[in-house]
Amino acid sequence: MAQPLRILADANIPLAAQAFGGFGEVRELPGYTITSAELADVDVLLVRSATQVDEQLLAGSPVRFVGTATAGTDHVDEDYLRRAEVGFASAPGSNATSVVEYTLAALISTAADIGVGLRGCTLGVVGCGWIGEEVAVRAEVLGMDVLRCDPPLDARHPPPSPYVELEPLLQRSDFVTLHTPLTRTTQTAHATHHLIDSATLATMKPDAVLFNAARGAVVDNGALKAALQTHSIAGAVLDVWEGEPEVDTDLARLVRIATPHIAGYSFDGKVEGTRMLEEALRAWLIVRADYVPPAWDCGAALDSLRTKDLTLYALPVQDDLDGLKEVRWLNVLVRQAYSLRKDDTRFRQVVLAAAPSKRAAAFRELRRSYPVRRSWGRFTVKTMIPKRLEDVVRRGLGMAVME
Repeated sequence: MAQPLRILADANIPLAAQAFGGFGEVRELPGYTITSAELADVDVLLVRSATQVDEQLLAGSPVRFVGTATAGTDHVDEDYLRRAEVGFASAPGSNATSVVEYTLAALISTAADIGVGLRGCTLGVVGCGWIGEEVAVRAEVLGMDVLRCDPPLDARHPPPSPYVELEPLLQRSDFVTLHTPLTRTTQTAHATHHLIDSATLATMKPDAVLFNAARGAVVDNGALKAALQTHSIAGAVLDVWEGEPEVDTDLARLVRIATPHIAGYSFDGKVEGTRMLEEALRAWLIVRADYVPPAWDCGAALDSLRTKDLTLYALPVQDDLDGLKEVRWLNVLVRQAYSLRKDDTRFRQVVLAAAPSKRAAAFRELRRSYPVRRSWGRFTVKTMIPKRLEDVVRRGLGMAVME
């Protein structure tokens, strides 16, 4: 039998010891503290986005396999890994539902706060991969008109195309949500770095709200700050920031909701990332005819960690709700499953209140100590709701409804 693997995992990967313990010895560290010195006796490195994985980190180490428990891989130099013949796996789609739920929670909360119903409003979705398209579909169930923009998908779609260009989308949308990867002109013809800048912000409606749960630099943060200061747009919701964990605190104080890059942090989504990496490591070892332990039972592990009552209670309402009353009703229901405002409050109390030299550490600590947040699909609404809202709750929010 091959020697047990020596595994180093980001401490923010849930259930890593359970999932990978059968492969060998598992050691855990905060992702931002992982340096080349920590890899002197490591065969397998498992990270999240806090660790930059490149030649500088890995050169001279015995690392043979790298896994990132994230969908995005812009923190990993995949070209170097290929040249160095280091195995690699990511977790595409693992946090997708979590980001969708964050976006919907932000959309519903913001609409309730500013006093508008969602039905009949226009949502512009920029980036229509799995996350963006799922947001679009669910928003349509909520009664919104949806505009989609995705030039790479548009180029591959036969006419008539369901996609529109960015400028008309921004001109017509009441809410705009971003779900693109971060790319630059050296990588693609459709670069997204500073996709939203002073020029594009100037085309938005003055009462529009911008949401970004993609990557910080998709939005020019300086331009957004200026737009909010001059009231060129009505507001913004930011989960990601240019230069994070350093954050422009002046911008953070201007946005409606500020969170520390946790949109994809539902517990179920993070555990799915763990499961995908365990499966990938298993497959990599099989190809090499190395020892492979029995498969990890992810479902049983999740079932054993029922940390809270997964029951929701809807307010009693009449069937003839107007749009504003409906979104406020939805907001009360959603907050029971996920209190986005608590995340915003923690951000302001911890990050914005910290001394400048300690803000980056405060940002990281909020991510490291993030409380368990379950996927909405785990919840059941156990009070009667109007028939016309059943589809909104089932397909729009993804929650179960008591029969």
